[in-house]
Amino acid sequence: MQKLLEVIDLQTHFKTEDGIVKAVDKVSFTIYRGETVGIVGESGSGKSVTSLSIMGLIPQPPGFIAGGQILYHQKDGKVTDLVQLSDDELRHYRGNEVSMIFQEPMTSLNPVFTCGDQVMEAILLHQELDQTNAKKLTLELFDKVQLPDPERVFNAYPHQLSGGQKQRVMIAMAMSCDPDVLIADEPTTALDVTVQKAILQLMDDLKAEIDSSVIFITHDLGVIAEIADRVIVMYKGHIVEQGTVLEIFDNPQHPYTKGLLACRPPLGKRLSKLPTVDDFMGFDEHGKMIEKVASIEEMIRSVEISSDQTKARFKALEAQEPLLQVRNLRTWFPSKKNFFGKVLTWVKAVDDVSFDVYPGETLGLVGESGCGKTTLGRSILRLAPVRSGEVLYKGKSILNLGNQAMKELREEMQIIFQDPYSSLNPRITIGSAIMEPMQVHGIYDNDKQRKERVIELLETCNMYAEHFDRYPHEFSGGQRQRICIARALALNPKFIICDESVSALDVSVQAQVLNLLIELREKFKFTYIFISHDLSVVKFMSDRMIVMNKGQIEEMGLADDIYNNPQKAYTQKLINAIPKGELSDIKARMRVTDK
Repeated sequence: MQKLLEVIDLQTHFKTEDGIVKAVDKVSFTIYRGETVGIVGESGSGKSVTSLSIMGLIPQPPGFIAGGQILYHQKDGKVTDLVQLSDDELRHYRGNEVSMIFQEPMTSLNPVFTCGDQVMEAILLHQELDQTNAKKLTLELFDKVQLPDPERVFNAYPHQLSGGQKQRVMIAMAMSCDPDVLIADEPTTALDVTVQKAILQLMDDLKAEIDSSVIFITHDLGVIAEIADRVIVMYKGHIVEQGTVLEIFDNPQHPYTKGLLACRPPLGKRLSKLPTVDDFMGFDEHGKMIEKVASIEEMIRSVEISSDQTKARFKALEAQEPLLQVRNLRTWFPSKKNFFGKVLTWVKAVDDVSFDVYPGETLGLVGESGCGKTTLGRSILRLAPVRSGEVLYKGKSILNLGNQAMKELREEMQIIFQDPYSSLNPRITIGSAIMEPMQVHGIYDNDKQRKERVIELLETCNMYAEHFDRYPHEFSGGQRQRICIARALALNPKFIICDESVSALDVSVQAQVLNLLIELREKFKFTYIFISHDLSVVKFMSDRMIVMNKGQIEEMGLADDIYNNPQKAYTQKLINAIPKGELSDIKARMRVTDK
């Protein structure tokens, strides 16, 4: 195989107040022409910093490349060390020979320029084309990445497109100059499984069409199983394991790799808790790594529960009076009005939905973006205007309650929002954020008692007392989500809605948060509605599951029954789109590739 890119002993460091942070420490690997290499690891493992080093996009200061080589092998045999190039020289390679799809398309696209202008800019910079031909090529690219109505998208601003459409615009931009190396940094994080599957297939097709190589960065080994030829596993700035995708999935050697493979919710089994990386590896007092469990199968067996146990649990739950009853609920939003303000058409976000939730139950809501699951959750808590229907909590209607009565009820009904960063005030410490609802509702006599309770809640959520005076930006995504959970618990609620509360987290952190939610449910007898687009996560968390589509309930039943025997084509489509990471699927894909 022909070498395309060699990374040799790469060292990328950052200067901080606490000294030098070695984000990437003597990393070496080779990319061959025509292959897809997956780089996996948790946040902070160095995978994104590695890709930014290759692109010459490390912010200086505080970052700098302290050593190593990045050798780019051109088709004519010439070898160039990208580390040694000036900024002007790098611009020739960046976008032209080596291109990148960034992690968050909304922040990567300029909100004040149309999508068409932004893709055209890259074409005009690297290719000798005039405006007319550049626009023609942009429209062809939009068509190639399967964007509906390329002309409309060309003139649309980023905020006018869905997450999947913005990601396709980014792919079109990255592919516009037929690069030899395409770096995709978490391109499907937080996307629906159906959109994710379409994006992965699109990237694979385009790679084959222009004969490029792909470096695919993700924290999800299930996605890697679908697309990669080889896998590089990174941990704390080092490569701990690398090999073919079959070798890594069939016989992982490093305990960290085993932990990453085990912590994704399995679809074929029901577990009492998810394995985590910490179950497989730890460190002694000298900082030396210890392997705790050698076998993934052994770990899974220790936490597996039978379907009879699952059914018996729900039978006991169902014997109680419902805690929450939703009857014929409708939440519509005006879509089009005439000159006089009369509504002509409506978006029926929630349309005639009915179900019960029993005390101690976790009811899962699953479906694609726009299906109405988040609006349903907000309507139940009166955070979205309800058009008609009824919501009964403990047998009493809550839709007609006055402000004071509703304020009192909010002590019992809480929500954990999707994005922990935007739901925390960046100007106040997390201790104050958790204490605030206690002050509003007059819980405890004084702030000293409240502070003691906040510290207790933080420790319950695997945080520490010293975190009380820190601000949201000082925490990782998983820690911020735990802070939001602690805040939801501050009022001792009985009923909690979890709205996509793990969708953007690393699979290893996701496992810890899901385990925490289950522990809290068992300890405090919480009742959850758990909203997610990821059916594997919903299946793990839920007793029953509701599949939503276009504002209505498509299917409802026990989570295991819906997965094992889906009745509707839409549910089957969701299940088929989940990256399963099965060895049989990898072997079948490898055989097809070999042919």
